[in-house]
Amino acid sequence: MTTPSIAPGASTTRSAATAPDRSSARLAGWAGGTVGVLSVLLVALYFVYSGPPPAWNVLTRSLLTLAIVAVLTLFGVALSRLLPVDDGGWRTVAGQLSIVSLLTYGAVILFATSLEAGTPLAYPGRSLDPTTDGPLAAAMALAHGPIAHLWIAMFFLGFVRAVRRSTGPRIVPGWTLGGSVVVAAINLLAVPSLYFGMNAADFYAVNGWGADALVGLVTLMWVGCIGLGIHRARTKR
Repeated sequence: MTTPSIAPGASTTRSAATAPDRSSARLAGWAGGTVGVLSVLLVALYFVYSGPPPAWNVLTRSLLTLAIVAVLTLFGVALSRLLPVDDGGWRTVAGQLSIVSLLTYGAVILFATSLEAGTPLAYPGRSLDPTTDGPLAAAMALAHGPIAHLWIAMFFLGFVRAVRRSTGPRIVPGWTLGGSVVVAAINLLAVPSLYFGMNAADFYAVNGWGADALVGLVTLMWVGCIGLGIHRARTKR
């Protein structure tokens, strides 16, 4: 079963038109690497304060998250132009699932970030940690946790299947595909964290430092590794 390519009409001459592929690969490599770098800064802001962070910290990391999701969207659009199509110009279900899952993941993160930024805006001057305190903390737990983990796992697995089934040149090195499977498995293992409460100090809590923060950091850094892999594959052609 296949679905139409995102760019109908252009794919039939894709093998001959190498310039658009180079441009898309350059954008995907740059965007993926940027996501990886910015994610380190973002997670660091979550651990600057052992207690409730000040409002500037929450708002700054919220704005940084918006920037990361914006660049992640660029990465997804560029990657969609690199995933293989068949002779009829149709993209595989795995390829389409990968891109749709990535963009859905971005939308979920934007929703959770909106709730997080709402706590210091709604309660100015109060010492609240938006990930554990206030009426919006529980509302964002599932979005930041199991929902995000499941959808980003679908992105990685769909990406791997689409690239491996391609008969054309690989858009990434083999180590990128193997690592994507591992990161997808890590995210799937974090999905049941919703049964382990909301004590952020617990490793496997739904908003814990392990199942949420650490897995999120590994995930976004691996997007950066995929960007690096796309860049290396492009320069070797």
